[in-house]
Amino acid sequence: ITTQIHFMEFLQKIGQTIKTFSLTKLSVNNATSVLILSFIIVAFGLISYLKMPKEAFPEIVIPTIYVQTVYSGNSAVDMENLVTRYIERELKSINGIKDIKSNSIQDFSIIIVEFNTDVEVEKALQEVKDAVDKAKKDLPKDLTMEPAIREINFSEIPILTVNLSGNYSLDELRKYGETMEDEMEKMKEVLRVDLKGVMEREVKINLDLNKMKAMQLTFEDVEYAILQENLTLSAGDVLSNGMRRSVRMVGEFKSVKDIEDIIVKSENMNSIYMKDIVAQPIAFDFAEADSYARSDRFPVVSLDVIKKSGENLLDASDKIKLLTEQAKKDKLLPDDLKVQIFNDQSIQ
Repeated sequence: ITTQIHFMEFLQKIGQTIKTFSLTKLSVNNATSVLILSFIIVAFGLISYLKMPKEAFPEIVIPTIYVQTVYSGNSAVDMENLVTRYIERELKSINGIKDIKSNSIQDFSIIIVEFNTDVEVEKALQEVKDAVDKAKKDLPKDLTMEPAIREINFSEIPILTVNLSGNYSLDELRKYGETMEDEMEKMKEVLRVDLKGVMEREVKINLDLNKMKAMQLTFEDVEYAILQENLTLSAGDVLSNGMRRSVRMVGEFKSVKDIEDIIVKSENMNSIYMKDIVAQPIAFDFAEADSYARSDRFPVVSLDVIKKSGENLLDASDKIKLLTEQAKKDKLLPDDLKVQIFNDQSIQ
């Protein structure tokens, strides 16, 4: 009996302790304040959720820089000896480098410089540029393209690709692609849009080698004549009627005929014009194609959409899809133009 009495007293003490739990008692006695606090927590949670950047991958900053050099017409061995070694030699003098990897192939030299994680990307990029500038004195003077120095930025991976295809010429597809590019870049979520699949335009001048030999001309003479004529220069300023006006010498080509009338060489009052040494009429044409894209046997123009860092990927993707639908309604794109979306990261 005594044990039962003590056990009942113990249970009563536990019950009194639970009933007088301080946090519960405080919440019950201040119900209004607790409701307001709960509402504030929920409200701030919803706001944070809506404003939180939606990304397919976390933003990663890796201090890695790559140097790419193009020197057409050279083998992998020549690229290694003429370009890669000289650039690597200057890069090795930079502090904070973790690893340097290079790859020399036909016409190309690619060097990847990885820095320690405590090095800022901006500082690493500038030091690599300075090192490449020092190496330029040892590089060939006739490089096809100067060394390009860029950082590896994972945030610039396209969030989706919009393909435009149909029974249209490349010029027409390019026009439609540029229209969509302008509209997409107006969005606050979009950093830029890369237009791909279009062929670059160029002026083709096919020279007659026999005529050039007869007139004692070289390719350098023709190149020099074109460079000297296709210029717009400032000629200073003049004072006229109390006003100072700037004077410009406009000499840029506006048509193919301007190129045909270039004087390549003049001796003994006899002028040799560009049209006198060409094998075919000068034409404004497309550059030589090095790749082809097709969809249902029609040519394709692609737009790679790159999102701004920190912006909502889902909102950007939805707005682009809505834009592609609205473009046909607003007659920005013809109805028979096929619009397809690929590699949409928002699905994940």
